[in-house]
Amino acid sequence: MEPDTSRSSIRSPQRRRFGAFTGAMAVAGALAVALSVAAGPEARAQGGDTTRIVVAFPPGGPVDLVARALADEMGKALGTRVIVENKAGANGAIGAEAVARAEPDGHTLWLTSVGAAAINPTLYAKLPYDMAKDFAPVSLVVNNVEVMVVSPQNPASTTAEFIAAAKKDEKLGTMASSGTGSIPHFVIEQLSDVSKTSLLHIPYKGAAPAITDVMGGQVGGFFGDVPGLLGHIRSGRLKAIGLAAEKRHPALPDVPTLAELGMPGVDSNNWYALFAPTKTPPSMIEKLNQAVRRTLATPAVAQKLSATGAEPAASSPQEMKALLERDTAKWARLIRAKKITVE
Repeated sequence: MEPDTSRSSIRSPQRRRFGAFTGAMAVAGALAVALSVAAGPEARAQGGDTTRIVVAFPPGGPVDLVARALADEMGKALGTRVIVENKAGANGAIGAEAVARAEPDGHTLWLTSVGAAAINPTLYAKLPYDMAKDFAPVSLVVNNVEVMVVSPQNPASTTAEFIAAAKKDEKLGTMASSGTGSIPHFVIEQLSDVSKTSLLHIPYKGAAPAITDVMGGQVGGFFGDVPGLLGHIRSGRLKAIGLAAEKRHPALPDVPTLAELGMPGVDSNNWYALFAPTKTPPSMIEKLNQAVRRTLATPAVAQKLSATGAEPAASSPQEMKALLERDTAKWARLIRAKKITVE
């Protein structure tokens, strides 16, 4: 057989030089990877130019809005580009697992609400992550207190009046929640216990349909985060009648706390906090913590968060760890006492 002269098997000098160059580059690339692994996460973190804040909920939700309020200013504090990445699903488990398995170099963070961090570990028999083993607390970011709302047509002007009506007619004591095992559900359970009233819990798949039915008068009342309800309250579509908090909220100064109404012990904070993979170096955790503090102290960021009804609140990593442990134990007691389960 005659040799194929259309594509010569003989390498030209240019091709030989190119082959030598690409070979050298491959060796250099492999060496760089080896050196990066040997150097450890702290050294690799120095060269990172992007930090991801993973939000385990869809875009446009309250956790997502807080993350995006932080991103630009936090990037300035860290000297990196900060982006928000949404990994929604499985009640926060998908996003949590993604961060737990990420490189512990300080460039992948998890912003989450109390639910995925302090409630899910008791509520679900199996989770793809372990809060104690997989995550290092960075800082508390915001506090979100729960406010009770009813339709403007509801004659109750306070939670005490709502409870009094419910005791006379149990049909008036229906309470919607954003879902079984949610903070709004737990506040209903607390209120039922404290007031010694049988409140009928009606779980919905999310806050939006629950709010719609409360507006329409199909359900008596609803507890939700102030940020998610403030617009409806200010527009008059909902009436705020009580706060499940230790003190009054600056955005709702005329709404009394349940303690003021003679019902102490109904106090539920749906906080949001920032976590990193557990093996992130302590020096990087401290750097991240300082960046959060600086960001939340920036007037523009603080004002943006406060305008939504969220209350900016930084903490040390140790303080956040203690808060997580307290709330995990607190909600575990309620879940077990009430025999709350999810399908």
